[in-house]
Amino acid sequence: MRYILSGVLLLPLFSCQQKMAVQTTAANKTDLQELRVLSYNIHHANPPGKPGLIDIAAIARVINEARPDIVALQEVDKNTTRSGQIDEAKLIAEKTGMHYQFYKAIDHEGGDYGLAILSRFELEAPQLTHLPQETKAENRILASTVLNINGQKIIIGNTHLDATRGQENRIVQMKEILKIFSLEKMPVILCGDLNSVAGSEPINLLDSLFKRTCLIDCPGTIPVEKPFRTIDYIAVRNTWPLLSYEVIPETYASDHRPVLAVFKTGKL
Repeated sequence: MRYILSGVLLLPLFSCQQKMAVQTTAANKTDLQELRVLSYNIHHANPPGKPGLIDIAAIARVINEARPDIVALQEVDKNTTRSGQIDEAKLIAEKTGMHYQFYKAIDHEGGDYGLAILSRFELEAPQLTHLPQETKAENRILASTVLNINGQKIIIGNTHLDATRGQENRIVQMKEILKIFSLEKMPVILCGDLNSVAGSEPINLLDSLFKRTCLIDCPGTIPVEKPFRTIDYIAVRNTWPLLSYEVIPETYASDHRPVLAVFKTGKL
C-alpha cells in the first residue's frame, strides 16, 4: 500500500449514522462547570515530517490529552486515496469517545475532503454552507451544529477560509459567515483556520461581530516547529466568560498547532 496507516484498525462497516460514535456519559451531563473547545487543522492526519504516513492515533492522542468537550477539525479526509480510503472523522471520534459529523467541502482523490465537528454532547441540526468566492479557487464551507449544554443551546461553527495569496476570497467568505450569524440569538463559538493574521481585513471583519479568545501577544500556530504566525482561531459571540486560552505545543501530528479555549459555564 502506498500509504501507511498508523494506529488505525480497519473495522467492519456498521449501519449506524455517521454522526454517532462512542456513546459517553459526558454527552448527557447537566452540571458541566467548564467547557473546553479545541480547534485543530489536522493536515489529513499526515505528520509533516512523515510523507505518506497517516497517523490517526497521533491526532486522537492530541485530542485526548487536551480533554476537550468540543473539537473543530479542518483538513479532514474521508475515503481518499492519499489516506488509504479511511473515514478519518469516524476513526478519530471512535478513539476519543465523541459524537461527530463530517462536512464535505470538495471531492478529492476518489473520496471527500472537508471539516468535522466532534462533541461529547449530541450534535443537533448540522448545517453546511458553501462560502462565496471573488476569484476561482478551492471550494470553502462553513460547518455548524447546535449543542445543548447545561440546558442551554449554543451553536458551534467551524470553517477553513481560502488559502490563495490575495485576501479577496477570505474577505467575502468572512462577510458571508458574519451575515449568517449576525441575526442569530443563540450564543456562537466559531472555530477555524482563517488563513489570516491579526490586523488583516478578514480578522478586522471577524472582530466586528465576534470576540477572539486571544487578542494580544497571541502564540503562533504555524509553522509547527517554530510558529510565528497566528491563523487558527476560536472566537465567541454572546457566550460564557473565558477562563483560559492556549496554543498547545504539539509538533508531530500536524503542520498546525491546536488551539484550546476554556469557558466557565453558567446561566447565559
